[in-house]
Amino acid sequence: MTVAYTTDQTATAELQRRHVDVQWLNCKGSYGSRGATPSAGENTVATVDCEGKTRDGKDITVTGRVTKAVSGSCVRGDLVAEVGGKPWFRVSGLGKCDGTPSPVKPPAGDTRPGQPTVTVTVTRTVWCEADPHCRPVEGK
Repeated sequence: MTVAYTTDQTATAELQRRHVDVQWLNCKGSYGSRGATPSAGENTVATVDCEGKTRDGKDITVTGRVTKAVSGSCVRGDLVAEVGGKPWFRVSGLGKCDGTPSPVKPPAGDTRPGQPTVTVTVTRTVWCEADPHCRPVEGK
């Protein structure tokens, strides 16, 4: 779940930094190379697959392999994003890692390979300029 959530957060931030108006992004993650449990000596890898939409209806995809992650802060690996079917970025990491990233690991006690998790980010814009009673609500 950490890999899906962190990829969602960091990919959304990077797309917005690159002037993509992200409406939503939904990421799934599975552990092990190609859905299999890694063998001894193989790097533990999570595969991520994200789908979303821009506010003007273009498809967004972010896919790749994550080898290290820090919850909510950064992911490292090989990630590719496309917007409207066009390549947008290919990176070896997203976000800021304050300290040493942890190896990606399946949840403790989970021996089932390839169990997906889902994270959804929704961005909401409220427009109320003409309403004198409208004011921002803190924390929302």
